[in-house]
Amino acid sequence: MDKETSHSPKTIELPTPSGWPIMAAFGLLLLFFGFVTNPVVSLVGLLVGLVAAVGWFHDVFPHPRHEAVPIRPEAEQPRPIQAGKRVVQILDTGSVPHRARIPVEVHPYFAGVFGGLAGAGTMAVLACVWGYFFYGSIWYPINLLAAAGVPELAEASLESLKSFSLAGLIVGSIAHITLSILVGLLYVVLLPMLPRKFEWLWGGIVIPLMWTGLVFASLRFVNPKLESAIDWFWFIICQVAFGAVCGFVVFKSGRVETMQTWSLAEKLGVEAQHETEDES
Repeated sequence: MDKETSHSPKTIELPTPSGWPIMAAFGLLLLFFGFVTNPVVSLVGLLVGLVAAVGWFHDVFPHPRHEAVPIRPEAEQPRPIQAGKRVVQILDTGSVPHRARIPVEVHPYFAGVFGGLAGAGTMAVLACVWGYFFYGSIWYPINLLAAAGVPELAEASLESLKSFSLAGLIVGSIAHITLSILVGLLYVVLLPMLPRKFEWLWGGIVIPLMWTGLVFASLRFVNPKLESAIDWFWFIICQVAFGAVCGFVVFKSGRVETMQTWSLAEKLGVEAQHETEDES
């Protein structure tokens, strides 16, 4: 027969505190620690673990050990938690889930391509204007940009950089258009996650300044010729003009919902009939 225990209504039975479990864990730690140090440590850990296991066994068999703990007076007991008067909002089928990823709507990628090309054209015109008025040649900024990919331009003199170079025109144009399209795609991805009220600030000023800082820190490794000859004040003007034009094109493009807002049938491409109010 099980041992019967009685206790006062003002007490409650709880398991008796025991130090055997922590001693058993300590013995197990020594056992494995000895594998990388000394076998004697493992032997000590094994003995400590066996003693702790026997002591732990006696705490729960044949009857678990309990002790009577006095119950706190009602005034000292914690107050029950009261649920507030809130209404649970039921999500409709096909609506944006509560775990929706942000942004829910994005600009189409072709808007980033068009915006990058429009910004590239604006920036190229301003750069050629700078080259014409300060160096008397529209080819100077183009050759500077292409110096990273054309070895003869990297070592060319000032007069050579003012002259037309077919290789410089091709390499510079490819580099400028490619980077502009990539930045335009970055606008498409990044801008929908920023506050819509200040899109002009992010697209026209903040992002161009951040991009200018990145170029300033890395240009000496990519194109030392351009880094030594660039006019940073004029470069910032070109970057802001690029950001304003590219951002304007992206802002004016319509937004499309991401697939996370679609129902399962829409994601699977299943056509289904929907009931309308006119149907009886």
